[in-house]
Amino acid sequence: MICSKCKHDDTRVVDSRESADGRSIRRRRECEKCNFRFTTFETMETTNFVVVKKDGSRETYDRSKVERGIWRACEKRPVSQKQVDEILSKLEEVWSGVGKEVAGEVIGRDVMHSLKVLDEVAYIRFASVYRQFKDVESFKEELQKLLEK
Repeated sequence: MICSKCKHDDTRVVDSRESADGRSIRRRRECEKCNFRFTTFETMETTNFVVVKKDGSRETYDRSKVERGIWRACEKRPVSQKQVDEILSKLEEVWSGVGKEVAGEVIGRDVMHSLKVLDEVAYIRFASVYRQFKDVESFKEELQKLLEK
């Protein structure tokens, strides 16, 4: 691991701990040259799949793209980065188990359901984009379903 301060390529691990429900390892490192200490996280790669879009085109899964969509829905809501990271980690684990290709519809649906549990306003915001409501009535119907639960 390269030191982020002096760019020396020899660092040692001072401490290791599990974090994020055992899905990653937090390592405290120290540079052998300048003694600068920093933290790294090691996670298992689970996001090696392709997203199949509605039009049939395919693109490599991009976590940041999904995360941006979630944050747009959660704007000005009491949602933390940790909660978003947990949602994405759990969903990516599920999607990776599906196979080499995952339909965009599945990703959208799963994110929508996770947001419904996390924050109802964020859920409605995400659903309005994901489901592309054609008019106010279809939006009202979705809101009514949420209120009936």
